Amino acid sequence: MSGRRHARSPLGGLLQMAWSPWIVVVAGVVALVTLQVVALLAVPGRNRFEAGSPEPAPTLALPDLPPPTTPTRVAATLPMPVVPGLSPRRTEPLPGTAGGTEAAPPYGDPVPPGATSPPAPPPAPAPPAPAPPAPSVTGRYSKLNDYGDAFIGEVLLTNTASDPRSWTVRLVLPRGRLVTSWVEGAPQGTARMYDGVFTYTSGVDLGGRSSVPLRFHFEHTGGTNRPSSCTVDGFACSGL
Repeated sequence: MSGRRHARSPLGGLLQMAWSPWIVVVAGVVALVTLQVVALLAVPGRNRFEAGSPEPAPTLALPDLPPPTTPTRVAATLPMPVVPGLSPRRTEPLPGTAGGTEAAPPYGDPVPPGATSPPAPPPAPAPPAPAPPAPSVTGRYSKLNDYGDAFIGEVLLTNTASDPRSWTVRLVLPRGRLVTSWVEGAPQGTARMYDGVFTYTSGVDLGGRSSVPLRFHFEHTGGTNRPSSCTVDGFACSGL
């Protein structure tokens, strides 16, 4: 019996085969943990985490800045955007206010309740109308001959200006008929008699600072041997 070899148990072989993978896994985990510990110990900044909170960073001095200025309101001058379909808000001040603030009281002492304000001063009178300019050509009427039912009259025309001027004489007679009319010593003009009004227009301009007589003969005047009106360029004749 001593010479027999002991045979291996099949159970022992199975256990060895079952534990062999776990041994490899445990060895790998131990190797990974060892590598991590070595890596942490090799980090240069390890002492920083052990020393506590980090040191504060140095502060830099800033240059002196000018004091802030008061902002200018520019919103009031910018136009409000208009959204299609919506109308902008009303920005007009309320009655009795100016710019959304209460209106300032008028200058002067306030009128107590129940008292009447003094009457307003009367308006200043309107300035007088400027006088019409003096006529350049004036006329002076005179009667030369009287025949009872007829007469011969004259209008002496005088140019007060220094340059030649034209002129127009107009006579109004209540009744009568024009016999003839002429300018003494000068070119003749144009005569017209219509509805009791005699009109004579100069043929040539009257020289400056000179005079010329216009004469006329009327008949069937009914004893009224003078015109009721005499004008030269719209201005009344003298001597009538």
